[in-house]
Amino acid sequence: MLRRALPARPEARRIMIGTLLSAVGRGLTLPFLFIYLTDVRGLSDARAGLVIGWFGAVTLALSPLGGTLIDKFGARRVVLPCLLVEAIGTGSLALVDSTASAFGVMTLIAIGSSAIWAGQNTILASLTGDGERQRVFGLNFALLNLGIGVGGLISGAVVDVARPVTFQAIYVLDAVSYLMPGLILLTLPHVGHRLAQDRAADTGTAPGGYLTVLRDRPFRRLVLFGLVLTTCGYAQIEVGFAAYSVRVVEVSPRVVAWALAGNTVMIVLSQLLVIRRMEGRSRTGALAAVGAVFATAWLVLGAAGVVGTGNALLAALGVVACSAIFGFGETMLSPVMPALTNALATDELRGRYNAMSSMIFGISGVIGPVTAGPLIGAAHGRLWVAVVVGGCLAASVLALSLRPLLTAAQDGRAAALVREPEPAHA
Repeated sequence: MLRRALPARPEARRIMIGTLLSAVGRGLTLPFLFIYLTDVRGLSDARAGLVIGWFGAVTLALSPLGGTLIDKFGARRVVLPCLLVEAIGTGSLALVDSTASAFGVMTLIAIGSSAIWAGQNTILASLTGDGERQRVFGLNFALLNLGIGVGGLISGAVVDVARPVTFQAIYVLDAVSYLMPGLILLTLPHVGHRLAQDRAADTGTAPGGYLTVLRDRPFRRLVLFGLVLTTCGYAQIEVGFAAYSVRVVEVSPRVVAWALAGNTVMIVLSQLLVIRRMEGRSRTGALAAVGAVFATAWLVLGAAGVVGTGNALLAALGVVACSAIFGFGETMLSPVMPALTNALATDELRGRYNAMSSMIFGISGVIGPVTAGPLIGAAHGRLWVAVVVGGCLAASVLALSLRPLLTAAQDGRAAALVREPEPAHA
């Protein structure tokens, strides 16, 4: 099963190795930013939420430029410097000692991360055909989460809010990990260049630029779905999930790290099976199912906040179960969202399509952190649970409304997902 999911081109396999290596570093720090800024560096909950929200705002503002640069100059020339900036910014988190320095460092990280996701997806899409993209993106996500899980297990065993040096160490290691995919890309000199010849649309303002992308009605609906889902899903992990688990369910940050490991175990064990079962099935149906699964995860966490208080074992099990259920939903979302994005995209606009798709996380990254704190503070967290559950279910409805706008092949219902000839170049 694993062999069948691997991309045909060895260059794509090496890019995926870079994903795995960098993910280990990401896993070291993923669940701890809010806790680090508040419990270690002394920022208030509101200021920490604003700092994390600022990161999303800067990323959002720069993402369109990143997509234009990718289409104009090639993903390679954009991704390599961004990885370096990201590494410098992440390492600098270890030195944060005030609100001002936190804003400055998060600005640097946002500059680096603004084009990495779009650029790496564009590179991977250029190295795969339509018939294998869904499988490859799914496997890439499994590797991403395997790395995150390994990093989470390591950090969960060593971090201690009473010892700031433990947090400083994991941010430095995370910074080093961002250099790994860059080094691999440097060994592939023919990968990541322009996918199309110069066109008038390259200015990004002509009809062939972002205006063309925005006129794509199916893609607009996909973006709306993604925005609602990520705001009530992914954007809640670092702030909403962590804060609710620690403040309401009353588990330790170490349990949060274990929960992240449970998320990873679920993804690694089920991703290949889910990919296989999804072949030839409706992508919009899968997206609708993701919303329902995410809603279930938050309901389990909400129940842990009610019945787990005073019972450490029940509390820990509830937090871990929430993360594992959430992970199962991710196994359906991860192959479908980028595959559908690139099925709608053309080569000359592929960078912009992927940039707009990554902007979803920028927008939700602003809304989620800023609203999570006040929502968790109201009604002992019950309002937060109600909002995120309702939002995930609304995303399911949006996914189903997308199906009539797609062809059978775009929706994955056609066996037209046969293996196509490999791209002539990257």
